[in-house]
Amino acid sequence: MHFTHSTQLYSSRSMCLQCVRTNEVGVVEDLGQFRTLIDPGLHFICWPFTAVAGRLTLRIQQLDVVCETKTKDNVFVQVAVAVQYRVLVGSAYDAYYRLSDPRGQIQSYVFDVVRSSVPRMELDDAFASKADIAAAVMTQLRDVMKDYGYEIINSLVTDLSPDSKVKASMNEINASRRLKEAAAHKAEADKVKLTKAAEAEAESRYLSGLGVARQRKAIVQGLQASVSEFSKEVDGAKPKDVMDILLLSQYFDTLSTIGANSIILEHDPATVANLQRQVGQSFLRNTGSA
Repeated sequence: MHFTHSTQLYSSRSMCLQCVRTNEVGVVEDLGQFRTLIDPGLHFICWPFTAVAGRLTLRIQQLDVVCETKTKDNVFVQVAVAVQYRVLVGSAYDAYYRLSDPRGQIQSYVFDVVRSSVPRMELDDAFASKADIAAAVMTQLRDVMKDYGYEIINSLVTDLSPDSKVKASMNEINASRRLKEAAAHKAEADKVKLTKAAEAEAESRYLSGLGVARQRKAIVQGLQASVSEFSKEVDGAKPKDVMDILLLSQYFDTLSTIGANSIILEHDPATVANLQRQVGQSFLRNTGSA
């Protein structure tokens, strides 16, 4: 905003009021030559001989840079780097006069660091080394930009994005690995189930065998007791006669049980005698072999 004073006191002068905002610094020139830096506030400038050539903000600024490069395993990726920087108050002269395009300068150094670091890494290593890439950018920029009046506050690798097909392949690899692990766990669980089932079946058969053995032992003991008591009660009765009667009784019980299931079986009264003879021969054979 310019004011031309026509009063008698300032009739031969032309004054200019310039306002510099907070967190800014103004660069004042006399006829194109640097004169001084002015702080925030209201300033009187002798225009047109003196003018504010420009203003530099002292706020922290951010530059987002996206760089395309490829990894060691020949995968092209987009690396997004955010650089936070600001002008140093004491070096505002260098920041204004020595660099015409500070953002372009920072971008060039970011490209250089990213394209020299990422190609030495494989894709998985690049994802795991984002902090190392950011630290390399920070180290490269800090000293260089300080000479030009800029302070690098921080640098961050905000994104590392391969091609969509590569992403899909990586997702399929991870999915296949998860399915493989799930199949291995399922197979292990099935193995445990089968093992436990086999152990349970073996235990069941063992207990069943014990039960059958005890049952037969009880039957033999009962038969022995019956034969002994019958021989004592009936004079002239031999144990063989008692066994014949018991076999005949068991034979009729067997026929009754089979008949309840509608099974046709040949019946002959001599069957009991044949059964007795076969059992006796079997006992004699076993006794002789022993």
